[in-house]
Amino acid sequence: MANVNAAFGMRPVRHLDGSPWNGKVTQYAVLAANASAIYVGDPVIAAGDSGAAGVETYGQDIEGMRAVSVAAAGDTLLGVVVGFSPLQTNLETLHRAASTARIAYVCDAPDVIFEIQEDSVGNNITATMVGLNTDIVYTAGSTLTGRSAVELDSSGTGTATAQLRILGLSKHRGNELGADANYDVIINEHEFKQTTGL
Repeated sequence: MANVNAAFGMRPVRHLDGSPWNGKVTQYAVLAANASAIYVGDPVIAAGDSGAAGVETYGQDIEGMRAVSVAAAGDTLLGVVVGFSPLQTNLETLHRAASTARIAYVCDAPDVIFEIQEDSVGNNITATMVGLNTDIVYTAGSTLTGRSAVELDSSGTGTATAQLRILGLSKHRGNELGADANYDVIINEHEFKQTTGL
């Protein structure tokens, strides 16, 4: 049976020690000055700033709260968005629209394994590519569902330094090697794995 082409971004499934993902997240600000939309399942990077003194986002103090922005291929990742604080002006908005202040809930633990669909552009991932590294391919998500459309770059595998390491085919019914397969990955280029010395 062929795999279904239904990209969903990245979703946390478990920790490297085999325990289920515990649901823990960190709150990060997405400042109104940020002109990029962000969707649930999008990987994010540090934006290089934080909430200003006295600033609130829908009643929550974000002073000094670190800000994030959506990631692109090649970026060192901070984590993956799993949700947002409610948009009080429109509770049906599940993503973060461009230039809208929100608080993102980010799975930023460096030992979390995520599931992601390959893009199957150029080639499909094969059994011999498991264990290799590759980057994300960014496509804007759905404003209806709020879900990401980020995928795994199936034609860029094998690079020594890349964002994700392929751990294996995701094990669930209907998922098989071939076009649009889902894979378990860990963030290889993670901000909290970097060391720069003292």
